[in-house]
Amino acid sequence: MVQQSINMTRQELKQMWFNFPTSIKVTKTILVELNKSKEFWVGYGTVQITSDGPNGFTEFKTHQESPIEYVLNTKEYKSGKYSLTIK
Repeated sequence: MVQQSINMTRQELKQMWFNFPTSIKVTKTILVELNKSKEFWVGYGTVQITSDGPNGFTEFKTHQESPIEYVLNTKEYKSGKYSLTIK
């Protein structure tokens, strides 16, 4: 096996660093999972609100009675910036 050493100057490294793409995809989702059990926790479900972007990653998860009604009253849903998925 032949190893090659890569010699770069400080200026070349700095230029390469500043040429990396800086655009970050922003994703904002609300996921509602309804309880599938016919015996236990009827009418309950889990709500997960996730945001990922240049300001960082946040996630909030809660178990609610009437989860869809809960989501419709959140500020995230009312903002119109989040995509809603119901499972």
